[in-house]
Order: sequence, then structure tokens, then C-alpha cells
Amino acid sequence: MIQLALPWVLWVLPLPLLFRYLLPAQAVLEQAALKVAFLDDFSQFDSQQVSQQKKWPLILAGIAWVLLVLASARPQWLGEPIEQVISGRDLMMAVDVSGSMKQTDFVLDGNKVDRLTATKHVASQFIQQRSGDRIGLILFGTTAYLQTPLTFDRKTVVNLLNEAFIGITDDEPATSIGDAIGLAVKHLKNTQANSRVLILLTDGTNTAGEVKPLQAAQLAADHGLKVYTIGIGADEMLVRSLFGHRRYNPSGDLDEKTLRAIAKKTEGRYFRARNKEELETIYQLLDELEPVEKDKQFYRPMSDLYHWPLALALLLTSFVSISRMSFKWT
Repeated sequence: MIQLALPWVLWVLPLPLLFRYLLPAQAVLEQAALKVAFLDDFSQFDSQQVSQQKKWPLILAGIAWVLLVLASARPQWLGEPIEQVISGRDLMMAVDVSGSMKQTDFVLDGNKVDRLTATKHVASQFIQQRSGDRIGLILFGTTAYLQTPLTFDRKTVVNLLNEAFIGITDDEPATSIGDAIGLAVKHLKNTQANSRVLILLTDGTNTAGEVKPLQAAQLAADHGLKVYTIGIGADEMLVRSLFGHRRYNPSGDLDEKTLRAIAKKTEGRYFRARNKEELETIYQLLDELEPVEKDKQFYRPMSDLYHWPLALALLLTSFVSISRMSFKWT
């Protein structure tokens, strides 16, 4: 359907008529003229022709005025109502982008990939399924910074997550878990959501930052923020050496004790993701752990149509102006 955003503007439509009949008429100047006798025979013909020539520009000008007023009233096209589900949940994701995340101990589509690539793949699917949630993204390494504020625009969050790369925060191989939690608390503590959740994913231990992880966890608990921690990385890998293959633990630096303590202090939960399948399972469990009743809201897509009557009004005005100039020259 079509509606007018400013319907009261239509009240100015009769203004030209009011000016025409209420304002005093302009005095006609009488000038001396040479009277030619034989032109009296053509006076009736000339008066009719002049009257017609003056009439149609006035009609076009009136149409242009109506179109101009209509454009000022901002006509809009409203589409069909679209249902939008609002969950009332604010969800912040904090992803480790430190140097250790380039360890290639994950398999994706039969190929070995680094931890960050696997995280992007699984987390992107998780974000796309968060209909009704406001989602934000924090990246942390040596420092922590807000990559995306809380938003319903899941596509933008996914794009910015996929643009992240190892070392984006700093070249130094350090991890600031405490600062990431503190930054999440800063952006979630004043929201009015029914549920406020932080999902923190890391493969190391806190080696940088101004805030200790457990101090940040206590701050999160004080503000009702629940933290789910995910320790990522394989437990065992085979590597070649001069004496054949040897086994080693690529996740030796993972501080599971602290991650468990963070989750416990905030009434969250700690998960261990050793491969892509376990990481996918963790994200599926998060929906079961944080059920939120969703409200249905409707909105109607809207597009402005004012440019069509405006363009036509300008076209008619230009045509009338050119015609009047031609009439004067002739």
C-alpha cells in the first residue's frame, strides 16, 4: 500500500488560488501604440489564439504544483508485514587471535587447517542461526578490542569475523583473557536483555592485559553476565623428526584450570574442543543451556516514492519555462 509520511503538507495545495483571488491585481500599463486599420479584422482571431497559448502553460504549472506538494508529503510504499523474532538475549563472542591460533591441528573438509580457520567456520554457522539475538564480537590477543557492537545484523558480524586474522591485535604472541572479559562486561552490563552471555574461545593462558582473568570473572558475576569458556586445540599430534614420528601435545599451554574457574564463578560452563566436531557440538549445546522465550514482532519494509512526482514536477516546470521564453521571442 501507499501512504504519505507528511499528509498535512497537502493543506498548502490551494495556496496559488488564494493568492490569485485575495491579492490585488497588477495594474495594466497603457502605452501609446500605432493603430493600423486593417488589423481590426484579425483582432478576434488573435485574441482567441493568445488566450489558448496562455491557458495550457497555466494548466501545466498547476499540475506541476500538485506534483511538487505531493512529493513534499513524502509518499511511501509499504510492503507486506514480515515477522521478526526477538529473543531478548545479548550474546557476545570473544575469539582468541593470538599467534598460537595458527597451529594446524584441525581438519576441515579433509584438509588440515589452523585453529582460527576452524573457529571461523563453526562460529559463522552458529551466528547465522542466532535469529532474534543481538550479537557482538570481541577479538583479543595482546590487547582486546570490540570488533562489532551488539547488533541484530548477523551478516555483518559473520563478515567481520571472517576478516579477522592471526596477529590483528598485535604482532606479539600474547593473550589477554582478562581484558576480553572486562571489555565484554563493559558493553553488556547496562543492557536490558533477559539473558547476557559471553562465549570466550581461547587456546592458551593469560599472558597479557591489565586485568586478571578471575578478577574479570568476578566483575562479570557481579553484573549478572554468564561466561561460557571454550578451550580449543588437539591433545595429541604426530610430527616428523630425524628419528621418525613422535607424539606431542599442541595444547600444552592451555590453562583449563582458569577457564573452568571463570565459568564456575559466573555460573557458566567450560567446554573442551579438540576437533571441529566437538566445537560444533558445543555450539549446539549452548542453545539448550540458554533457553529464552522469544517474542514475535512485525515490521513492514518501506521505500520512498517522492522522487517520482518531484522529477515530473521539475520536468513540467522546465517545459513551461522554455515555452514561455519561446512565446516571448515569437
